[in-house]
Amino acid sequence: MADDKQPRAANIFDVARLAGVSHQTVSRVINGMTNVRPATRERVESAIAQLRYSPSPAARALVTRRTRTLGFVNPAVSSHGPTSIAMHFTMAAHAARYSVDTISTAPGDPGAVRAAVEALLRQRVDAIVVLVAEASVLELVGGLDLGIPLVIAGSAETRSPHLVSIDQFRGARSAVQHLVDLGHERILHIAGPASAPDATERVRGWRRELATHRLEVVDPSHGDWTAASGYRIGSELEIAPDSAIFVGNDQMAIGVLSALRERGLLVPDDVSIVGFDDIPEAGYLYPPLTTVRQDFEALGRMMLQKVLVSLEEQGEMASDTPLPTELIVRRSTRALDAD
Repeated sequence: MADDKQPRAANIFDVARLAGVSHQTVSRVINGMTNVRPATRERVESAIAQLRYSPSPAARALVTRRTRTLGFVNPAVSSHGPTSIAMHFTMAAHAARYSVDTISTAPGDPGAVRAAVEALLRQRVDAIVVLVAEASVLELVGGLDLGIPLVIAGSAETRSPHLVSIDQFRGARSAVQHLVDLGHERILHIAGPASAPDATERVRGWRRELATHRLEVVDPSHGDWTAASGYRIGSELEIAPDSAIFVGNDQMAIGVLSALRERGLLVPDDVSIVGFDDIPEAGYLYPPLTTVRQDFEALGRMMLQKVLVSLEEQGEMASDTPLPTELIVRRSTRALDAD
């Protein structure tokens, strides 16, 4: 049987790659703008002819028209953090009279993220926001030149005008400082995936705070953010008397609590536990979980504010200070000299 599948039509990214220029430059040529060098314009026009690229109304709208629609690319995960951030960003956008077109992609697939960005550009969005859960995706989107505002929600050690984040590093330090204040000297860490920027920043904060107090650093164990991985690690972890465990998120902490209970270890009598996120269920666990709260609502608003500065105020994006966290002390931690 003959293959009657039609070849994919060239898009604006194809033209940019062939011409050796940015997508923004192609947009300027398409829309007849004058701030393009003649030699560059000639390369772009040659690439357009070679690829038989027909600029669509959507491509022209990237520079000339506004749609009051924002593109949002988020990782296809069910974790509390990403789902909460997506919800609050969308609510903030609607309150500002913007609609949001959302595309979910596999969290560790930069190619899928690139395809999602291209699809949103074809839909004439005014700006694109990418929620990053993997270092490879952060590297990709950090190098994009789209010709429209781009905001990246994700953790990084260095700051960028396009980046908004919650301070994972200082949040982790506050968790460790709390355990040190309670008298713990052996503080283990169950981290998220090594490829996750949030996990990397929490590990960095944990290491820094231990170094500040000249405490032993035992290599962290890595889970995958799920309660199942916390249970597995908690079942195997070597726990000395008066140990404490800083767990990279509350879901893994739930698994750790279950594993320790099966091993006959009491929390906090034998082991103090601190989580991260403050999920809605954290206060209703047994015992209620001490954890580091992240303000996902504030992050969603901050993401939108970045977009609005570019779109409505036509201002330059400035590097923002990461949003602070808050340590929530409950009954999964105790002072070593407490009865």
